[in-house]
Amino acid sequence: MESETTRFKPTLKLMDATMLVAGSMIGSGIFIVSADITRNVGSSGWLMIVWLLTGFMTLTAALSYGELSAMFPKAGGQYIYLKEAYNPVISFLYGWSFFTVIQTATIAAVGVAFAKFTAYLLPVFNEDLIAIDFGFLQVSPAQLLAIGVIVLLTYINSRGVNSGKIIQTTFTLTKLLSLFGLIVFGLIFLDKDIWATNWKNAWVLQPLSVDGDLGTYTTMAAFGAIAAAMVGSIFSSDSWHNVTFIAGEIQNPKRDIGLSLALGTVIVTILYLLTNMMYTGVLSLHDMAYADKDRVAVTASKVIFGSWGTVIIALMIMVSTFGCNNGLIMAGARVYYSMAKDGLFFKKVGTLNKNAVPAFGLWIQCLFASLWCLSGRYGDLLDMISFVVVMFYMLTIAGIFILRKKRPEAHRPYKAFGYPFLPLIYILMGMSFCILLMIYKPNYTWPGLIITLLGIPVYYLIEKFKRKNL
Repeated sequence: MESETTRFKPTLKLMDATMLVAGSMIGSGIFIVSADITRNVGSSGWLMIVWLLTGFMTLTAALSYGELSAMFPKAGGQYIYLKEAYNPVISFLYGWSFFTVIQTATIAAVGVAFAKFTAYLLPVFNEDLIAIDFGFLQVSPAQLLAIGVIVLLTYINSRGVNSGKIIQTTFTLTKLLSLFGLIVFGLIFLDKDIWATNWKNAWVLQPLSVDGDLGTYTTMAAFGAIAAAMVGSIFSSDSWHNVTFIAGEIQNPKRDIGLSLALGTVIVTILYLLTNMMYTGVLSLHDMAYADKDRVAVTASKVIFGSWGTVIIALMIMVSTFGCNNGLIMAGARVYYSMAKDGLFFKKVGTLNKNAVPAFGLWIQCLFASLWCLSGRYGDLLDMISFVVVMFYMLTIAGIFILRKKRPEAHRPYKAFGYPFLPLIYILMGMSFCILLMIYKPNYTWPGLIITLLGIPVYYLIEKFKRKNL
């Protein structure tokens, strides 16, 4: 039987934490979602506004989380903050949503994105092929490769936090440099005529149809279009808070978590804005909006590098998604560990192996993510959870106000930047986003909300079981 340890090993430094923030944020989204955003807003200026709004929200949330991470430098991050500010029911609903959909479906989606772009280089992994036919279920080589990558990264992370750290830092630095290189080459080969055309009516908000026609929005429908456009950019900028989950393994968590959140989100936000500026300099709005399978970066790279463009982007996305999934897998299991310590998950998940990591939690997460890979429904779920993700961010940031009142004497090594204005602005923006989605894109809201609320009876069933076994 594998021996166990009872404590996490604090071995991660500021550089490691920053690479986890940036690496978890950059997956495949920045290479794809600008197509849907362009279809919704129909202009270069509004494309940039959507990314600026997302960047502002992400940075504001990250700076706000710095206060909470300094107050509660424990494994579990956001789960712990919600429990301290509210009650165990709210924190369990977050943990429940996190395990059932948010983290595991994201791991599946990122894994399949890795496989899809591997198929550009190795066609044997094409998602349209059938590797195994169970009759009721057909499994593609892309799904099998995605599961294989998830299993491999889970195994590596079960060998200790240093193993995961090496992969995270190496792959994140590689993708940051390669994305920066793509931007530089794109700006070098910028087409002045395309740039001038794209920015001619840059501040007109309008839908862009497949035949190139530009429609019009009523005032409220315009707000709905912005909210719908932000679903993709928010997903592409999500997972920045994963570093809070591994607080127990950071050497100086009271300082470095908040600092890494700020550094990581700023770096990624700047790169995202520059990438979209580059897109508008090499592609027409129509080519961006209706790129094949929404793969804007592939279309842009073909313009810049010719026939090598597809290979270059395929390699970039393989590196990006591999590193992104490493960060997601590494951090996610720490939330389940904290839940298990509260008696709200399998008891074994709350133990550490001889390498001081929650190995059982890692493998449970691996199993669930693999099931999402096989289901093929993770893409739909990711659209649905943007609403839930922002809702929990709002609750967590509102927790700063609650804890300031509830525990005024508590030691706060770092205080939320711009308090109370910036946290309040985030809450108002997040609320507007959620309300607009409920009105104009109900299919993006109710399924995720229902999954979250299903956690309420589950919580009380667990509590009843616990009392019965006392």
